[in-house]
Amino acid sequence: MWGDLALYAVFGALAGLVSGLFGVGGGIIIVPFLAWLFPRQGFPESLVMLAAVATSLATIVVTSISAVITHHRLGAVRWEVVARLAPGILLGALLGTLIAQRLPVAVFKLVFALFLFFVAVGLYRRSNAAASPRLRPRWGWFLGAGSVIGTVSSILGIGGGTLSVPFLLRCGHPIHSAVAISNACGFPLALAGTLSYVWLGWKHSEVPVPSLGYVYLPAFLGIIATSVPFAPVGARLAHRLPTQVLKRAFALMLGVVGSRLLYQSLRLLIAG
Repeated sequence: MWGDLALYAVFGALAGLVSGLFGVGGGIIIVPFLAWLFPRQGFPESLVMLAAVATSLATIVVTSISAVITHHRLGAVRWEVVARLAPGILLGALLGTLIAQRLPVAVFKLVFALFLFFVAVGLYRRSNAAASPRLRPRWGWFLGAGSVIGTVSSILGIGGGTLSVPFLLRCGHPIHSAVAISNACGFPLALAGTLSYVWLGWKHSEVPVPSLGYVYLPAFLGIIATSVPFAPVGARLAHRLPTQVLKRAFALMLGVVGSRLLYQSLRLLIAG
């Protein structure tokens, strides 16, 4: 038990740091960790990914608040952009939870991994370029982008920054602002996804106790105990790093995530 709690604390701290630094919510750290740990704790195989994703989203609800407060105090959050993205994100998050229970994820993870590699290479190549002129997409673009971000993120249990930050950069926002906006968007995304997973798993008889729907409470509490204080550290660090360094670090992070998803998808396809 104490060993598990120590692991929750370590990975929670890392997730909080990554969340504040890159605006990705920390799910890219938490989901693989929980997917590895839950089977060792006796979780039914059929519930491992659902519980990992649901618990990850629940931690992002709390961690994103901690990070966005720091970004807001530093004046980096563009709330009008958050308001444009939020409706699509909420819609996509609800849709994603319904898809997650039915969708074979191997091919989905493969496509998403290749997409992340594409974004990472493009972002790294542009890291030395001057900021592009600010684009002004219409409302429909924000609604569509938000829906895709919300759907993909709620299926994978991530905060959305892997998609929202590149999108915001394409819209001409500086990297520091894009990270801050992504953190702010992570809250409604994670909240909608968490509530959906709680509702869908409420009467599932195989969910380990104590749980709230598919959210495993010991993991949730252990992770947020350290992710919350470390998220502002990452947010402050993001504002101190030069733009080129932050873009390259974000591109590297996308490459790592893409590699992990590629490995998982190929393993599932071979096993199937």
